[in-house]
Amino acid sequence: MGKGYFITGTDTQVGKTMVAGGLAALYRNKGLDVGVMKPIATGCKRVNNTLISDDAIFLKNSAEVDDEYELINPVSLEQPLAPTIAARLSDTKIDLEKIRMAYDSLCERHEYLIIEGIGGLLVPIDEYYFVVDLAYEMELPVIVVCRPNLGTINHTLLTVSYAREHGLAVKGIVMNESTENGNDVVMRTNIDEIKRLTGLPLLGVIPFDKGLDVTKFNKEVLLKIFRDKVDKDIII
Repeated sequence: MGKGYFITGTDTQVGKTMVAGGLAALYRNKGLDVGVMKPIATGCKRVNNTLISDDAIFLKNSAEVDDEYELINPVSLEQPLAPTIAARLSDTKIDLEKIRMAYDSLCERHEYLIIEGIGGLLVPIDEYYFVVDLAYEMELPVIVVCRPNLGTINHTLLTVSYAREHGLAVKGIVMNESTENGNDVVMRTNIDEIKRLTGLPLLGVIPFDKGLDVTKFNKEVLLKIFRDKVDKDIII
């Protein structure tokens, strides 16, 4: 098994990019050689006739790497849809070999890799190839990012169960508060129940902070929150 983590989530927009970037920033701050990767991104913006992912740029800035963009994000699609659908609508096919080659190159360059998946484990990448299959190929332990609100127990248990059934080693859970004014009782009791039912450690609770924005990178805020809010002894 390689060094680093594959970051997945219970849903889309759950905070995977922020968690992946925060971990990469922590590794870099400790002087560790860390690379980052967003194998597939949809909803990309066209800049000088090139599709660019805000998520991938955020990861690149977090890790402070000069790797070519095409290695960090080998597959970029314009439509903000599931990869198979976005590819179909753009009359293209996702090149899995391109992803594998980029991954191998980054493994050769860096001691550690933080990889952010797209959506959840059952998001389709190819007709019958899913995010869970990509995670399995990359042979990295998995961190599951979840929401704190009502319903997260079911979503998190389903994700952890599916990951384990498909041979993934789940390291733990990170709970991310992506909105303001959360219910502390709901969050606290959800944490306890998820830990009890999965047997996994809670690696951190990332609070909502207006200074954390994927489109406006702020290294100081990112590092401070992740230094204070994640269990560095387990993660690093």
